Amino acid sequence: MEGDFIKIYKALIPLSWLYGIGVGFRNMLFEMGILRSRSFTIPVISVGNITIGGAGKTPHVEYLVRLLRDKVRVAVLSRGYKRKTKGYVLAEGSVTSADIGDEPCQMYMKYGAHQGKNRVYVAVDANRCEGIERLRNDECTNDTDVIILDDAYQHRYVKPGVNILLVDYHRLIVYDRLLPAGRLREPKSGKERADIVIVTKCPKSLRPMDFRVIKKAMALRPYQKLFFTTLNYGNLYPVFPEGSTVRLEDLSDRHNVIVLAGIASPQQLLLDLGMYTKNLTPLTFGDHHRFTDSDIDKINNLFDTIPEPRLIITTEKDAARLKDVDGLSDAVRRSILALPVEIGFMLDGAEEFDEFILSYLQKNSRNSILSKLKDSGKISEK
Repeated sequence: MEGDFIKIYKALIPLSWLYGIGVGFRNMLFEMGILRSRSFTIPVISVGNITIGGAGKTPHVEYLVRLLRDKVRVAVLSRGYKRKTKGYVLAEGSVTSADIGDEPCQMYMKYGAHQGKNRVYVAVDANRCEGIERLRNDECTNDTDVIILDDAYQHRYVKPGVNILLVDYHRLIVYDRLLPAGRLREPKSGKERADIVIVTKCPKSLRPMDFRVIKKAMALRPYQKLFFTTLNYGNLYPVFPEGSTVRLEDLSDRHNVIVLAGIASPQQLLLDLGMYTKNLTPLTFGDHHRFTDSDIDKINNLFDTIPEPRLIITTEKDAARLKDVDGLSDAVRRSILALPVEIGFMLDGAEEFDEFILSYLQKNSRNSILSKLKDSGKISEK
């Protein structure tokens, strides 16, 4: 049920009040114009959340990339969390997760590493305003038509053209509390800045009544659009060249699987994989965890204790970091597979979402390609 992963530490609620005062003061400075939010002439779409932990930002950014990359030149700008570099970095060549962070590296390998008309620029900069300027003005990226800001809902120095707020079905913000008692990074009233709210990671078994209950609980403004998405998994593919692809449907209870995950909320992943095999051994680390030599030894040793047939399933984000490490045994390298994930809109919401995004681009872009979208029938008259 919605909110089932929420845990409130009641003893810490007084600290949450103090935290809320600080966050509220910061937001007030932006609302009064003392701290400035900057708008840009280039279309900017922001995707983010107001909770600590994963709400599925990367699959939703990737959905936007796939929607737009055949039509316009797309750039994705992230801060590059836990990277070892500073300042602005454009992903090029054999860039690693240490250079730009695991999630940007994942997107670069999927959509930006190849050259061609559909190439997507992937860049990182903690200063998003500076990053946008670099993408717009640097010679190698100045043909950018639209910028997608990854994890920037609270980066209020940029005023995006479309602000997308992601809310985890299992951690609905209306039931959560501010840090440190809960996991909210700002009051739930922060949702009012969103143009679009997406309830993510929804079970496929939701009934019409469930959607109505969530819609009422979210209490959105009339100008805000609400969507629901679920997770769809693809075939397992090898992280290293020694391995081979495995269809997810071919897993069964005869397989013994280590689930290796350094993500914020691994519960949903474990629940979903449990539908294919009950023989799961979780090996979890903190979000964006950088694997150490002792971690590698732990992986090797645990794998040796698992009876055959055996596999290690990891996330694409973890795979981006694992590719940089040394010391994994040959058996592990042959057996470690990444699980690709995409989002699917529920209640037939994809068409409405796509049209909203494309209409925004058509109305706000200088690019003549976008002006043709309406003529091609991809955008309807309003």
